[in-house]
Amino acid sequence: MTEKLRIAITAGEPAGIGPDIILMLLQEQQWPQTELIVIADPDMLHQRARQLGVEVRGCTIQPVACAAPVETGVLNPANADYVLATLRQATAGCLNGEFAAMVTAPLHKGVINDSGIPFTGHTEYLAELTNTPLPVMMLAADNLRVALATTHVPLHAVSSLITQELLEQVLGILHRDMQQKFGIPDPHILVCGLNPHAGEGGHLGTEELDVIIPVIQRLQQQGMNLTGPLPADTLFTPRNLQGADAVLAMYHDQGLPVLKHAGFGKAINITLGLPIIRTSVDHGTALHLAGTGKAETGSLKAAIELAIRLGGLK
Repeated sequence: MTEKLRIAITAGEPAGIGPDIILMLLQEQQWPQTELIVIADPDMLHQRARQLGVEVRGCTIQPVACAAPVETGVLNPANADYVLATLRQATAGCLNGEFAAMVTAPLHKGVINDSGIPFTGHTEYLAELTNTPLPVMMLAADNLRVALATTHVPLHAVSSLITQELLEQVLGILHRDMQQKFGIPDPHILVCGLNPHAGEGGHLGTEELDVIIPVIQRLQQQGMNLTGPLPADTLFTPRNLQGADAVLAMYHDQGLPVLKHAGFGKAINITLGLPIIRTSVDHGTALHLAGTGKAETGSLKAAIELAIRLGGLK
């Protein structure tokens, strides 16, 4: 008998829609060759199931207790460390081979910081737990994959952060994970310019000439299949994307608006550079929808299916 692939799912912020979308998806969707392990407070899950009028089924619950009672839609800083404890448990399980991959439901960064715990986000926290020096955020929708050279930083800071060293590291991680995690032997990566029209030969900025082009040329000489720098306003056209396996955007709002327009509700967040596989939904906690049964499950379904596919490739 073939052993089932074990995938961990963290339920995220307990007052938000994380528990809802897990419970709702498992009413309608099962993966027979996979065991889903939901890391959450069992009492909270059963309470939410009663609120939604559904059953807790299709999964194994690995318990972590909330510190305080959960009121649907109402954030409570007392439960901030519970959210982080679910991430620690899932990460440890991935590192020791208990789980093939982990999928994360949305958390609320603000309430974690309000509790007195400095917290930037899932990506940075998982990097800390796995001793990863440089994680890379990538979102995917169908065949469109967009990775980011910089993530959650003010726009005025982007130019100074785009260095040759950073770009070389990010492109190396993107190239390697496309090979090792996605099974693409020779990934073709399109690289965005930073400035309008990719700098227009230095007339609209020199970052392309001084930073981006030298890195692309150096990595091309090492055998990487890179094209760029390309103007972001025309890169995301069907003609340019044809035959591309991934895009590297220079900053958050250069690449992600296009991706979310193309696939909102079914897009997935993947953290590259980690020694484990982690996928996530592309949306937030939507506190106003918690407990209503109106939250959409499409992104979670896509995140689980990609985790299963990548976990099976290991």
